[in-house]
Amino acid sequence: MHSPILSGIRASLPALAILIVFSVRAAPTPPPQYRVRLFHTHTGERIDIVYREGDRYLPGALEQLNRYLRDHRTGDVHAYDPQVFDLLHDLIAAVGRPDGEIDVVCGYRTPKSNEYLRAHSTGVAQHSLHMQALAIDIRVPGIGTSRLRDAALALQRGGVGYYPKSGFVHVDVGRVRRW
Repeated sequence: MHSPILSGIRASLPALAILIVFSVRAAPTPPPQYRVRLFHTHTGERIDIVYREGDRYLPGALEQLNRYLRDHRTGDVHAYDPQVFDLLHDLIAAVGRPDGEIDVVCGYRTPKSNEYLRAHSTGVAQHSLHMQALAIDIRVPGIGTSRLRDAALALQRGGVGYYPKSGFVHVDVGRVRRW
């Protein structure tokens, strides 16, 4: 017996299969995640955090990073420019360690801490971008400071200071320059 209903169902099966395949293929892909892994050499603290998804910075993650990068002498917190985290993310990838941990030597500095460092050491700028939370001093275990410096210079994203005797590199998101 030939049923018109069954014939109709059989006739629409190919179209239904195409719709199912198309809907599976058309499922949106999640936006890329941007992560930083940091170890603070003065506080001994670690943070491993996704701070951005696609073009959207995650406010809660930025708050955690600001607290993490506080002035370790005073405890004062300042809002970092998220471009600093993008720079770190891209820099660690540029040296071939996209999942690597970055040692933080110095993050945010209050003007008082900056003056203290100027009085007790050399090479500290009077108007340091650390005081605006636009700079960070770093090293990457297993990566020479000259290689880290060269990778930062190649990114052309801001200032790069090279301190081989102290074993760190300064990076910032100010104007492109080097010392």
